[in-house]
Order: sequence, then structure tokens, then C-alpha cells
Amino acid sequence: MGWFTAPEYWLTRLVFQRALAAVYLVAFLTAALQCRALIGERGLLPVPRFVARVPFKRAPSVFHLHYSDRFFAAWAWAGCAVSAALLAGADAALPLWGAMLLWLVPWALYLSVVNVGQTWYGFGWESLLLETGFVAVLLGNDEVAPPLVVLFLLRWVLFRVEFGAGLIKLRGDACWRKLTCLRYHHETQPMPGPLSWFFHRLPDPLHRVEAAANHVTQLAVPFLLFAPQPVATGAAALMILTQLWLVLSGNFSWLNWITIVLALSAVRLPGRPPPAAAAPPWYEAVVLVVGAMLVLLSRHPVRNMLSRGQVMNRSFDPLHLVNTYGAFGSVSRVRYEVVLEGTRDDAPREDAQWREYEFRGKPGDPRRWPRQFAPYHLRLDWMMWFAALSPAYAGDWFGVLVERLLEGDRATLRLLRRSPFPPGAPPHWIRARLFRYRYTTWGELRATGACWDRVYVRDYLPPTRLSAPAGPP
Repeated sequence: MGWFTAPEYWLTRLVFQRALAAVYLVAFLTAALQCRALIGERGLLPVPRFVARVPFKRAPSVFHLHYSDRFFAAWAWAGCAVSAALLAGADAALPLWGAMLLWLVPWALYLSVVNVGQTWYGFGWESLLLETGFVAVLLGNDEVAPPLVVLFLLRWVLFRVEFGAGLIKLRGDACWRKLTCLRYHHETQPMPGPLSWFFHRLPDPLHRVEAAANHVTQLAVPFLLFAPQPVATGAAALMILTQLWLVLSGNFSWLNWITIVLALSAVRLPGRPPPAAAAPPWYEAVVLVVGAMLVLLSRHPVRNMLSRGQVMNRSFDPLHLVNTYGAFGSVSRVRYEVVLEGTRDDAPREDAQWREYEFRGKPGDPRRWPRQFAPYHLRLDWMMWFAALSPAYAGDWFGVLVERLLEGDRATLRLLRRSPFPPGAPPHWIRARLFRYRYTTWGELRATGACWDRVYVRDYLPPTRLSAPAGPP
């Protein structure tokens, strides 16, 4: 079938696949380095406890069959190794069927992680990576030209990411319709980056331009993805520029980068395609059957986008094949932060020597400037932002976090930037206090060197201690 392939997209496929492999690598690296403390046997939300109450059919994962911290670490590092091999082009050295199976491996490995990750893996970009990774299995390698059906499916995923996000903004918060959300967003976003202070201090008319440009990119431009070239390339380029603006303005894990990867699939890159054989019949059949299945499953996110009760970031099947996306349907006007403090004094009086725990990414010390972490995902830091919005977001893990800090648990302490107490001498008491944070003005920054100003609001958790002395961590 001559219509089946698009040889002119061979370089596009190559760039897309290598970029996707890089995102996979970051995702597996995040799991390998953090998940023992988060979902390990003594984690904040242990996998064994989760799989004991959630059946396999609701959350398919190899960890239903067996879990240990060592097995999980081997699984995550295996994902890193496969991702690195794909980044280096290992799929090009295999026959077509072998390349497809190799691309299926990181998807299956990561699916097992996401489906037991619970709160720590409840972010939209987890499902987005899985959906994109599954479609990428069908792209093949240089044995055949890129299939048009798969290129369409990738654009369809990108359309839903952008258009769904645009709709949720218009429906979710009046400040998006008034073009005023960016007055607050750079200051109140989950994890500011090193340039976020400067974005916040842009003149108000530029904030309005930002918001208006966002609406154009998310509500109008996505339809142009399905236009003939070079219009589709232009639409994808606008999306890439918008995502790079977001990369500069904050730390959004790999959300921006996986969106850029998807946009690359719509860009027609120049270059003469290498000779390729005609697509074998079995390959055409697999692509068409799976493609039809994905289009059929898409009815769920389409209904959601058209609904007045549109929801963000939901999977409609346990394999995360087709999902709905969206971000910042509402924007906080005020930033709150939970600050954890400990003391080794015997009594938790106000005049005790309280020392503050420092997180890697979330604001703490007002003089400490935010750093760039994305695309790496600091999961605990992100959830601490949600915890500050409402204790309901932290009800199933915050108490365990405090317990682990009181024990001086080494795995938990490795999630932090700095603990004021060594593992062998944990605090006797820990308390949590809620502060209101705001960016300093230009004058305050010059005078104090602090990018944040904070004001105590109330106690978040009163001084707490272990009921029995902690044993060796």
C-alpha cells in the first residue's frame, strides 16, 4: 500500500525516537533513585501494602507477583539500560520485529512502576509517557518508512494534550479568561525555577500577552497539526517554542519535554531518506489494527473534553493506552509552604533549638535561590506543595514521613537537600509549620539578597515524637 508510509519523515522519526528514549531514561533514573523511600518496603506508601488491596486487573504490574527493594531497583536500572541502548540507536541494528519488541520493553517496565506508584505517580506526564511510548512501538526502524497512521496517532496525542489543557483553563478559573493568571502563577507554581522570580516581575501587560499566547497555542494551533505541510510544521514549532518558554519559567518535571518530543513528530525535517523496503503485510496489519483500537478508545477523552465537568489527567484503562490531560485549571493566588523542623531538646518548647529540614527543590530558606531540576522529577517536593494547599493531599503519607525523619531513615533523608540531624542522631521532636511565601521586590532583593519573604501562618503539625525510641536506621 503506497499510502501507508511517509518516507520524507525518516529523519523526524529518528529524532523523535532518540528524544523519547532520553525521556524514558530520566523517568527510570528518577524511579531508581527515589522509590525505595517513597514506595519501598519501608517507604511512605509501601508497594506490598498496595498490591495486597488492589487486584492485578486494576493495576497490572510485575510487582503483584513479587516485590523487594532489590528487585525494584534492578527493574528500574534495567529500564535505564534499555533506554540508554535505544538512545544510542540499538533498535537500528535489529530487524523490524526486534526493534518493535525492544521499544515495547521500556513501556512494559515503566507501566509496572506507574501502576504501583500510587500518589507519587499520579501526575499526568506519567500516563503521557506511557501513551506516547506505546504508540512509538509501531514506528518501526529504518527497514521501513514511517507509517502515516502512526504519525497521525502521535499528532492526535499532542492535540489532546494541548487542546485539553486549553479547555480546562477556560472552564476552571476566571483569571484565564481575564488574562490575569500569570500575575500569580510564576510565584505559586509547584516548583519555581531559577528564572521564575524574573518571570513574576515582568510588567503586567506582558503577563496578559503570556496568557493570551497560551490560549492561542492550546485552543487554535492544535487544529493546524492536521493541515498539510508546511503548516503542520509551523504549528508544531509554535508549540515547541511555548514549551521552551515554560521550561525557562519553572520546573515541570518532563511534562514540557515529552510535549516537545510529541511536537517533533509533526515537524518535517529536511534530508534524503535512506532506501527502505516495502512494509511487510504483518507490519501493516499490526499498525492498522492497533491504530484502529487506539482511535476507538479515544472516545473516552473526547467525551471528557466536550463535557462541562471535564477532569484533568485521568487514565481510562489500566494500561494507560489513551488518557486525558490538562494542567493548572485553577491557579493559586497565594503561596503556602510546609516547613519541617526538628529538635533534640527533651521538651518541645517554643524556645527549644529548632532546626529546619531543607528540601532539594521546594522553597525553604528565603535566601536560597531555586535551582533547575526538570526534567528530573522531585516527587516528594511536588507533593509537599500539594500538602500546603490542603492536608487532605497528604493524609496517607505525611505522618509516615515525620516518623521516618524521627527514625533518621537514611533512604528518606536522601530525598532531602540537607538534614540538620545525622542519621545516627535523629531529633527527639518534629513539628511542621505553615508559612506564606511571596517573591521579594527588586528593592528587597538588593537589600537582603533573599528572593523570598515568608510569614508564619499557623502550626501544620504540633510537635510530635516517636512513641518508643528509634532503633538503628
